[in-house]
Amino acid sequence: MAQASNGPGRLPTEAELTRAGLGLAVEGPVARITISRPERRNAMTGRTWTTLAHIGHTLPADVRIVVIAGEGDIFSAGIDLGMFTPEGVDGERSMVGGILDGSSTGADVEEYIAGLQEGFLWLRRPDLVTVAAVRGHAIGAGFQLALSCDLRILADDAKFCMKEPALGLVPDLTGTKPLVDIVGVHRAVEICLTARRVGAQEARELGLAELVVPADELPGAVDDVVAALLATNAEAAAATKALLQQAAGNTLEEQAAAERRAQVARLTALAGTMAADNR
Repeated sequence: MAQASNGPGRLPTEAELTRAGLGLAVEGPVARITISRPERRNAMTGRTWTTLAHIGHTLPADVRIVVIAGEGDIFSAGIDLGMFTPEGVDGERSMVGGILDGSSTGADVEEYIAGLQEGFLWLRRPDLVTVAAVRGHAIGAGFQLALSCDLRILADDAKFCMKEPALGLVPDLTGTKPLVDIVGVHRAVEICLTARRVGAQEARELGLAELVVPADELPGAVDDVVAALLATNAEAAAATKALLQQAAGNTLEEQAAAERRAQVARLTALAGTMAADNR
């Protein structure tokens, strides 16, 4: 069950989560999000992504770890192709009837896509460590959702696929940068433009998975990683993630300076804690 948020706004209600095809359980510092549309192979819609954004903006302040998984034996088949029919999906805005019928400008469509991307961008927040637990297929948007997470733990039956170019589209849910950052531009081109399946072992070799385990061991492996992450000081973890995120864009000198600033902040905080404990 979702619990009330300690931050601004409120978490989505159970009814809102159900309409979006999502499940949410928040237990202390750990939030678990489940893609839950098994009748559609956990395919996602615009409402799925805007509700993910809603979750990200209203999580309780003490949440440190977010785990995303799919219900059953598949992570996600990607976008529900019903979104490209004139009637759309469950009353949602159709990509054809509501966007590509000439009634929307390019700026309107770009704004709409930006709103969908918010469902993926918050997973990079430095104060969170996000984990994708992947069983079976993670196709298109499902692959991009996994790429948005800090860590990917795969069952040995997992398969990634960037399907969008084969459908005449481009990956637009923030997945292109992490894919290139991890595998390099040439391998990313090959993966995207062939739309082939990347199995779990190859994903591990390419750096797209931190761990591959038998399918029945996936929940336990995720729990072990979560426990190890929670054992690390929360403020130090957030500061370290922030440093690592900026490292690729910094020169050595810039990164060294960033490390110094971050360490001064940590030493100051630790000194304050020690002084308070000694009173």
